[in-house]
Amino acid sequence: MSDGTGTTTADLDIRLEKHRVELTGYCYRMLGSSFEAEDAVQDTMVRAWRSYEKFEGRSSLRSWLYRIATNVCLDMLTAGNKRARPMDLSESTPLAQAALAPRPDNTWLEPMPDNRVLPTTDDPAEAAVAKESVRLAFMAALQQLPSKQRAVLILREVLAWRASEVAELLDTSVASVNSALQRARATLAERDEKAAHAAVSDPLDEDQQKLLDRYVAAFEGYDMTALTTLLHEDAVMTMPPFDLWLTGHDDITGFMTTLGAACEGSRLVPVQVNGLPGFAQYKPDPEQGGYTPWAVQVLEISDGRLTGFHFFLDTKRWFPLFGLPLHLEAEPDQVQEGV
Repeated sequence: MSDGTGTTTADLDIRLEKHRVELTGYCYRMLGSSFEAEDAVQDTMVRAWRSYEKFEGRSSLRSWLYRIATNVCLDMLTAGNKRARPMDLSESTPLAQAALAPRPDNTWLEPMPDNRVLPTTDDPAEAAVAKESVRLAFMAALQQLPSKQRAVLILREVLAWRASEVAELLDTSVASVNSALQRARATLAERDEKAAHAAVSDPLDEDQQKLLDRYVAAFEGYDMTALTTLLHEDAVMTMPPFDLWLTGHDDITGFMTTLGAACEGSRLVPVQVNGLPGFAQYKPDPEQGGYTPWAVQVLEISDGRLTGFHFFLDTKRWFPLFGLPLHLEAEPDQVQEGV
């Protein structure tokens, strides 16, 4: 069946779908939410489908889709909600005062599987920029920008669009685009001075991989002495949807052996998340046996130590998003031992 322009329904579906991953990455950077990003892309595809007959080819299909996606995101951002990490909203809490107080879902910057937002590329430099641009610290910084500055920065700095292309997309002038980019860069530079960055190689270098292997052994063995040796002295631990966050290996390991003691005996399954190494954490399931989902962990590494690990606890949302099972069976030797 044709849409009247000579393009069949099947052809148009294929042409639109080719852009889904990169558009999801763009909307995710704009919105800071995994699910809102996918909703925005679906809305973009529906709008493109409905108005394709009016698309006169004056720009590329890709540019046209980005224009639609930008408008969708700007509409969604009119409420002014800025998603954040716990450390963006409050001071660190000493372990002695730790309390688990949740905030609404729309408060938090959300994790995202790499394969949903990072298109396949043969260019290592392009891949590195793309990964860096979805890391949690950069994503959190983006959320502090006004929505149009955010769009300009992403299009210019991440996607390498020319100023004239961005101006056309936003129906504004090149001078306005350059001014917005300058202001956005200044805001991010100010945040850079206060923030530690994840210095993760792509792919992981040998030392980083060894660090992760030691982390898995320490966490699964719940060996706090071993874990302490892997953590930077100013390491940060967060647990959305709770606003509590902890700083320093003493408070982190202290939490894990008190309020977090139920995590002992957990199993970790590697995931690729936000351009960083991560794990799906399953903790022992006393009712059914085996293991039940507990968190998606996102790890930040710098100078040979873990500088941050972030536990996203809403497993009913995150595990299906990552294509993860909602139960792990115990290994045979554990069943025999009655674990």
